[in-house]
Amino acid sequence: MEKVHKEYSDLAELLKVLAHPVRLCIVRGLIMKGECNVSYMQSCLDAPQSTVSQHLQKLKSAGIIEGRREGLEIYYQVCNEKAFDIVNILFNNSNINEVD
Repeated sequence: MEKVHKEYSDLAELLKVLAHPVRLCIVRGLIMKGECNVSYMQSCLDAPQSTVSQHLQKLKSAGIIEGRREGLEIYYQVCNEKAFDIVNILFNNSNINEVD
């Protein structure tokens, strides 16, 4: 029973992290684009760099995204298959356009 409880807790935590409009937008954008850097996300979201970075840190801490350094930039991509599937299901029949 404890193993089942842990699986439900892990999934609930994943949903909690995704349940913010900015983080949902970031993950969807990364799924659609493949990967991108903070500067690109900042211009798409029209949000301060510090705000975007805070959301990226939460996504990274939850194991939803990972970063790849290229010079001074870090390029992020989705690395969590469950998060990838959840976001795709949410937007499957959506009229919401791509961010950029």
